[in-house]
Amino acid sequence: MPVKEESAFRTLDDADVANKRVLVRVDLNVPVDNGKVTDDTRIQAVLPTIREIADKGGKVILLAHFGRPKGEDPTLSLAPIAGEVASRLGKPVGFCPATIGTVAQAAVAALQPGDVLLLENTRFDKREEANDPEFVAALATLGDVYVNDAFATAHRAHASTEGLAHALPAYAGRCMQEEIEALAKALEAPERPVLAVVGGAKVSSKLELLGNLVARVDILVIGGGMANTFLAAQGKDVGKSLCEHDLTSTALDIIEKAKVAGCDVVLPVDALAATEFKAHAPCRVAAVDDIKADEMMLDAGPASVESIIAKLKTAKTVVWNGPFGAFELPPFDTATVAVAKAAADLTDAGKLLSVAGGGDTVAALNHAGVAARFSYVSTAGGAFLEWLEGKALPGVEALRR
Repeated sequence: MPVKEESAFRTLDDADVANKRVLVRVDLNVPVDNGKVTDDTRIQAVLPTIREIADKGGKVILLAHFGRPKGEDPTLSLAPIAGEVASRLGKPVGFCPATIGTVAQAAVAALQPGDVLLLENTRFDKREEANDPEFVAALATLGDVYVNDAFATAHRAHASTEGLAHALPAYAGRCMQEEIEALAKALEAPERPVLAVVGGAKVSSKLELLGNLVARVDILVIGGGMANTFLAAQGKDVGKSLCEHDLTSTALDIIEKAKVAGCDVVLPVDALAATEFKAHAPCRVAAVDDIKADEMMLDAGPASVESIIAKLKTAKTVVWNGPFGAFELPPFDTATVAVAKAAADLTDAGKLLSVAGGGDTVAALNHAGVAARFSYVSTAGGAFLEWLEGKALPGVEALRR
């Protein structure tokens, strides 16, 4: 029987949590409308870690932030979230209206093995985001063990995401472990060829990402509004399309770096062109060098989709961030849906490892109905992007062996 390869990070497999106070950093920054959670993806993601620690007799003390409060803000209290977590966990979740101090200490002291307690929003204390040593020490007095299960906040060196990892024995929770192992498979030691899909509106927001990827992947497919900037850089008239004309020289630099690195850059060859930015706007399929002055490219066209899917079939690994067009407005979701379905089919057939992340990307894959068929879909936004950019994430680095 093959020996399971040891993780590069300390995980729950290494932790003794029985009868211990376990501080668990989770991501409960979920969308709420009228006190009700409208998307519980992030809650569902941390349930396995909470259950495992509780089942092993640990006293689970949840740390989380909600929104971007400037000091204490009752509208951003985590109190309503405790009930939402409890309903999905299938057991009571206590709530403490403090994060540190005597009130928090008393609430923690009352816990029995297997109990779960949620402390108030860590960001109500400005020292959280400053990673203040005194705040870290105050949090550390509440626990014996620290578990980080919030990859989405791992790019922030905050008290509850990084500081605590140096103050207590620290481990990755199951959601964090799954995330970092999936990402490592996709870019750190991938099966090649690796194809990256990078879409979205602006080149400026993904400059570092594009610069890093051309050196690490074999095929770079550029879609969305940012593709227009690359097309303009090549002398195409993009009409009224979203385009950062001031970045055309930067786009040419990226293409040149890709050539040097042996990375094949794939741009649209045709587009769905329309004169209005709205759902079901009259549109036509046009070659990218046949865009009229009053038209805008709102999606990749059928020839582009065919070309991208052909490239996809040659790949062993795909990393995806960003849609191909204005996918919220039909029919300009066509390219994103078609390529996403092709990637899902190849994944189902065992021919492709598919990893995707970022808010728009998750929404697009859900819209296409294929998110569950990808190998891994990250709910993290900024952390996923920074990882793709090749940056070290403080909350992850603190968990290395």
